[in-house]
Amino acid sequence: MAKIRLLVVGAGGHGLSVAEAAELSSKFVVVGFLDDLLPAGESILGVTVLGPVASIAGYRAIADQAIVAIGNNTVREKLMQQLAAAGFKLATVVHPRAIVSPSAVLGAGSAVMAGAIVGTEARLGVSSIVNCGAVVDHHANVEDFGHLGVNASMSGGTVLERGAWMQAGAALGYGVRVAAGEVLLPGASRESK
Repeated sequence: MAKIRLLVVGAGGHGLSVAEAAELSSKFVVVGFLDDLLPAGESILGVTVLGPVASIAGYRAIADQAIVAIGNNTVREKLMQQLAAAGFKLATVVHPRAIVSPSAVLGAGSAVMAGAIVGTEARLGVSSIVNCGAVVDHHANVEDFGHLGVNASMSGGTVLERGAWMQAGAALGYGVRVAAGEVLLPGASRESK
C-alpha cells in the first residue's frame, strides 16, 4: 500500500516530533515543512522546508494530507482553517509507541505522541495534541484544539474544553472540567469535587 504524502505546517520542536512520529508510523511520507521562521530549501531531519505558511494552497498537488504541528492552540486553529480552505484532508498522526484504545475517537488533525495513552471511549477533538507520556483516561474528552503537555494526566470522565492547555505534568481528578482557553501551569492539579 502506498504511503500518504504528508505536509507538516510548522518546523519547530513539535513539528519535528510530529514529522518523526508520522514517518515512524509507516503510514506517511513527509513531503515537506511550511514554516515562517526558516528559509525555503533548508533541510531538517532530511525533509525540506518548502516555504512560508502563507503558501499553503500552492502545495496541494504534492500532498495527500496535511497537519498543523504547532503547539500554540490559537495559532493551530487559525492555520487549520487555512488548510481546510485550501482543500487539504487533515492527517491524524499517532506515534507507534503510543497506546490508543480501539474504542477511542481521534479527531482529524490530532497528534498523539510517543508514550501517550488514550483510553477506552476517550475522545480527542479536531487538532488536539496528546504529548509524550500524557494520559487521556477512559471516557475523558479533549475538545477541539485542546493540548496536553508532556506527562499531563486526565482521569476518567474529565473534560478539557476547546483550546484549553494542560502544561507539563498537570493532572485532573475524576470528572473535572477545565474551561475553554484555560491554561493549567506545569504540575498543577485540579481535584475532584
